[in-house]
Amino acid sequence: MDSTGSRAEGTFSVDSTVRGASARGFAAFRREWESQLGGGFRMPAFSPATTGDFRVRSCGTRMRDVAIINLHGVSAVEAAGSSHCAEDLVRMHVVRRGTLRVGEVREHADGTVSAGRFLIRFFKRAPRYELVRHTTVKFLFLPASTLTPLLGNRMISGSTDSAEMRLLLAHTNLVHENASDLGPAGVQAARDALVELVKAVALRQFDDVEPLLAPALALAAKELADTHLTEPGLSTAMLARELNVSMRTLQRAFAATGEPVTTYIRRRRLEQARLALTSPTGPPDISDLAARWQFADSSHFIRTFKKHYGQTPTEYTRSTRTADR
Repeated sequence: MDSTGSRAEGTFSVDSTVRGASARGFAAFRREWESQLGGGFRMPAFSPATTGDFRVRSCGTRMRDVAIINLHGVSAVEAAGSSHCAEDLVRMHVVRRGTLRVGEVREHADGTVSAGRFLIRFFKRAPRYELVRHTTVKFLFLPASTLTPLLGNRMISGSTDSAEMRLLLAHTNLVHENASDLGPAGVQAARDALVELVKAVALRQFDDVEPLLAPALALAAKELADTHLTEPGLSTAMLARELNVSMRTLQRAFAATGEPVTTYIRRRRLEQARLALTSPTGPPDISDLAARWQFADSSHFIRTFKKHYGQTPTEYTRSTRTADR
């Protein structure tokens, strides 16, 4: 497989869920896959039922000898495996919503991977798989030569809630967002970090001082913080504990973003409070708003809000209503 590309060697995005797009959706998906990922990553043979009603949102990125495909199927998706074409890839399936059934996985009952779970295994040949309707899955294609010494013939499965999986998923999000802007060194670094994080998932531990992983660690912490903004226990210590790193390591990762952990938490709480002030049903009571977003009291909330936005909450609400009129 060619590893000499100077950029992320291919990226694509296809949405055939919009009205009228499903008829040509599969053709667009095939065209994008073959032009952007083709060569090292063979597109599976999909069933006629799938190609006839192909309502999916999908994006993909290839970085040398690895590829990431995100797919959300509004319709069901079924792909036949290959019994004659050697593939020699480690595949990782991460299901965020719905259900994925993977063929040739006897150790895993019927091969079902449910929402919030992942499966990693070396496949000599491409497996069959089925996605039930409204399934969201991430496929990772990885070099067997790098990972089979660690995996052997084992299948590894687990929850997406582990610290290692949080970092891996955050890293894949960063890759999709920034792939088209990466130069040769960036492509190599992103590829290497992806492989290291898959190894970390397999080993259930990661090197928390590895500089390559710092961007993924910061993003994983932000994503985790965003789900706990209303909780009084949200703190640097809580995030570090959930991500299985030291507070110092987490603070170093955030330092590279130019915003300390506590500043990020306060900013996101203020953003959510500001949105609440523009609710169509009318702004909530200031005391209730302060309590929900974990400010000490209404006075503290008002001072902090004005320092950040240049207006008190009441002034902000009045100004937005005037602008709407």
